[in-house]
Amino acid sequence: MKPSEIIGSMPKWVNATSDEIVVSPAWAMPCRLGETSCVLHLDAIRPADTLDLSIMLEDEAHVLSFVDTPMFEELHHLWSTRAEVPEPIILALIERECAPLLQLIENAVRRQLKIVGLASAAPADRLCARLCDANGNEMLSFALTATPSLVRTLGRLNFIDADHPSVRETPVTSVTEIAAFVLSAAEIADIAIGDALLLPEVGSVAPRLIVDGRFVIDGNGVDRYKDDGMLLVVDANTHEMTLGEVLDHAKSPSAPAVPNPSALRLVSGGRTLATGRLDRLSGQNALIVESIG
Repeated sequence: MKPSEIIGSMPKWVNATSDEIVVSPAWAMPCRLGETSCVLHLDAIRPADTLDLSIMLEDEAHVLSFVDTPMFEELHHLWSTRAEVPEPIILALIERECAPLLQLIENAVRRQLKIVGLASAAPADRLCARLCDANGNEMLSFALTATPSLVRTLGRLNFIDADHPSVRETPVTSVTEIAAFVLSAAEIADIAIGDALLLPEVGSVAPRLIVDGRFVIDGNGVDRYKDDGMLLVVDANTHEMTLGEVLDHAKSPSAPAVPNPSALRLVSGGRTLATGRLDRLSGQNALIVESIG
């Protein structure tokens, strides 16, 4: 599974709205400022002193608010006296110095940007963005009108950074599956205390982890969990792990390390049919049934 598929399967994200996604601290969009690779975040402090520009993103009006930065050298030089500078000169400076940022915005929102002129004021509802280099150092910041259509464009799960602590530290619960087999309905009904169910898979087939009833982790990586109707023998105890560990297995598949179970459950469709212990019977591994249900 891809990281975005794993994240999107979690309760926090499965029904998340675009508005909830864009305000997540994990939101991050890879982009380019000119020839420089960078990352766009939407968690900047709301700017107070801005140069506000009326723009059109295709057929939708927006206000783009610039924040003073040495990256735009000439604009920075006249920032404190910009109110005294004629609008055509300001617009010419923006078109010349800020062209890489304007192109970045066009690419990010997937709409053509057209400059209309200077704006008298910025709207209250804004997306406050900061642009960081590959090392996480802030390069510049700006704000853009937060219209519903723009939020829908940016509020996508593939912009949630799988490496962000708020994602990686999400707790999940896993259970170890050590065997799976099929019994008839009559055989299941006849299971009684003291019975021994042979488990030839134990020791020859690597166990796998079932995580939150959503994912399966094995030597091939991470896949969606599907109940195929087989009886499962699982560790009676659940274990805590993090979503980051699940994502690591998806990125670099390897057989998961699993603790030796002290007690076992026989499960069908999520329902425990019996519990017992792992023992040896006539040289073979077996589940010795100690209780029913």
